[in-house]
Amino acid sequence: MNRPVYLDNNATTPIDPRVLEAMMQYFTEHFGNAASKTHVYGQRARAAVETARESLAAALGAVAKEIVFTSGATESNNIAIKGVAAAHRQRGNHLITQATEHKAVLDPCAWLEKHGHRVTVLGTDASGQVRLDELAEAITPETVLVSIMAANNEIGTLQHLAEIGALCRERGVLFHTDAAQAFGKIHLDVKAMNIDLLSASGHKVYGPKGIGLLYVRRRDPYVRCETIIHGGGHELGLRSGTLNVPGIVGFARAAELCLDAMDTEMPRIAELRDRLQRGLFDHIDELKLNGHPTERLANNLNVSFAYIEGESLMLNLENDIAVSSGSACTSELLKPSHVLAALGVGEDLAQSSLRFSLSRFTTAEEIDYAVDRVRTVVAKLREMSPLYEMAQQGIDLSKVEWNDPGHPH
Repeated sequence: MNRPVYLDNNATTPIDPRVLEAMMQYFTEHFGNAASKTHVYGQRARAAVETARESLAAALGAVAKEIVFTSGATESNNIAIKGVAAAHRQRGNHLITQATEHKAVLDPCAWLEKHGHRVTVLGTDASGQVRLDELAEAITPETVLVSIMAANNEIGTLQHLAEIGALCRERGVLFHTDAAQAFGKIHLDVKAMNIDLLSASGHKVYGPKGIGLLYVRRRDPYVRCETIIHGGGHELGLRSGTLNVPGIVGFARAAELCLDAMDTEMPRIAELRDRLQRGLFDHIDELKLNGHPTERLANNLNVSFAYIEGESLMLNLENDIAVSSGSACTSELLKPSHVLAALGVGEDLAQSSLRFSLSRFTTAEEIDYAVDRVRTVVAKLREMSPLYEMAQQGIDLSKVEWNDPGHPH
């Protein structure tokens, strides 16, 4: 068993050896530029790219010409959001998203807002799912795009994509979904779900970093998306730049492996995730599960440990378990996760949250080790927590009058 045990797979996954094997010849033997059509090196590279494009399109229920290769989901999100907004600015300037989106969606929306667009940021229910009635009410004649992520990167909550897509189609609004966390973990069908644009990334599915895709619907309706990156007209003019051939080949192979194993692999990972959850909740009190209890990614567990700061917990675990905190650290301040804040989780609990995310390589031995280490560290930290001691004595901390208005968390 490797230490620290790696349970941060929603951040990135290790590359699958089978993926690396598929990529290697495109670093060395078939190293040509896919845009070089006049010789065999470029032609072989181009053939590999187009084979990969067809494979990734099939994974989404799309066709090859609807797949645009990018450097990752962040770039895909930016092209989708800014590109659609620019292409449809004569029709309307209103976009809708939700408060629990990744910053790769929220920041482009905020940028558009500074440049004259209107953006509605919807709240969610307590589990992190968008309320369809609120989405319907938010759509106006000026709305050109709805962007709702498929699965949340922090809490794992799944959205009802087909219902959102049906509503958008009924109202004549384009629907984009950031599927960086969902792709390869749940079945996605862009036609059946009425998804018009979709973002995905290779390194979330045991593929290489630096490669992603943007699905752009080309029929019923034909989605107009203005070019954001200029410089050569690659990828049907939507994304210029020399194609990352090894990355594209690796991404396609990674997706293929995920889809082939999904129906057996995801239930097995879910069993390990549930083993982790039971191990924590059966032996540690004052815990809170964040996100939807059942409609969530099979590999995700987000837990708040009351009366402990997540950063302190992580620091005490860093040599044993690699996890991420529910808190986001800015340059100067420790702020609670915007996702947990949107769910109504209080600041104290939000700052005591950890995200565990498993992979196909996670073992039962690693899960049991993680449970043991977390239990030990939580017990140690709570021994030093006056708040935990007061809570155990039955004191209602919300009614305590603190001498220091910035009372300890």
